[in-house]
Amino acid sequence: MKPIKKDRFSIVFNQDGYLELVDFIKNNDFNKILILTDDNTKENCLDIFLSSITAANPEVSNLIISKLFYYSVKPGENSKNIDTSIEVWKFLIEKGFKRLDLIINLGGGMITDLGGFVASTFMRGIKFINVPTTLLGMVDASIGGKTGIDFREIKNIIGVFGFAKIVLVDFRFLATLNKRQKTAGYAEMIKHILISKTPELNKIKKVDYMEDISHKMIYQSIITKISIIDVDPLESDIRKFLNYGHTLGHAIESYLLSTDRELLHGEAIAIGIILETYLSYLKTGLDYDIVNDVKKHINTYFDIIKFSVTDISEVINLLKYDKKNSDEKPKFILLEKLGKPLVNQIVFEKEIRDAFKFYID
Repeated sequence: MKPIKKDRFSIVFNQDGYLELVDFIKNNDFNKILILTDDNTKENCLDIFLSSITAANPEVSNLIISKLFYYSVKPGENSKNIDTSIEVWKFLIEKGFKRLDLIINLGGGMITDLGGFVASTFMRGIKFINVPTTLLGMVDASIGGKTGIDFREIKNIIGVFGFAKIVLVDFRFLATLNKRQKTAGYAEMIKHILISKTPELNKIKKVDYMEDISHKMIYQSIITKISIIDVDPLESDIRKFLNYGHTLGHAIESYLLSTDRELLHGEAIAIGIILETYLSYLKTGLDYDIVNDVKKHINTYFDIIKFSVTDISEVINLLKYDKKNSDEKPKFILLEKLGKPLVNQIVFEKEIRDAFKFYID
């Protein structure tokens, strides 16, 4: 699979990607390298990663392995916080890491968000590499330079832009995922298709099982995101398109965080996509048949979550923390038509409640 080379970063794939990774580490002559994992990726992915480095270059791998340190955190969104960041910073200090050392984030979106944030803030920034092990991480979270942590149960409210020098996508890690994790990643692929300049809604409607998602589809989803952030890396304009489904999706995720109804990121975004597609019908005249198609397709894979009137009020209240806001009014990304997102759209509370009614019915 052809690598994607940009000024700020490279995205490389499979065994050829390990060759590039080994060369990068060799050429930079790092003294220390931290591999950050959660307990799941430590158990299921770390050996695959280390053996792949050895296969890429046995001689250099011995040098790399002699420099490695390991730190693992508990899996789940609850680890993506300031307390965990402090513990990793303390570990880096205790082990003598310096500005010219390296962090490798091996895991899903939580690990690449957390590890990227830790790396970008430690000594004002040290180099890091992302090796996403989930579908969501491969198509979205590990790419594009957004790092961050949750604070006071508000999603990604603390963070900085910091680009991984290399993102290494190894499709073998998909075999370590359960059905729920794969489905959560699919939500971001749906988003990319809806906002793409060449939207292919009919293609995703043909996906009957998660096994139907090909490596080619994943690669194209990555290309869609790259084509946007290459033009607007720091989200001053069209990068906001990538927030489609996320204004309400993040609020829902934050509201349910640390409850017995907690959702994976992609599960919350799937709801947000339905809600914001309906809002697009109300506000920009998006074809109602498209709205129904999107809802039907998403509900094929994702359970419908019930929201009470109180729940909806709490979700709406959380919109004031959305990072796209320039005042107290939340700004939405809505679709005028497939492949044509509009930024900074104002939506009223009644319309949001109507969207929830459409979702639940």
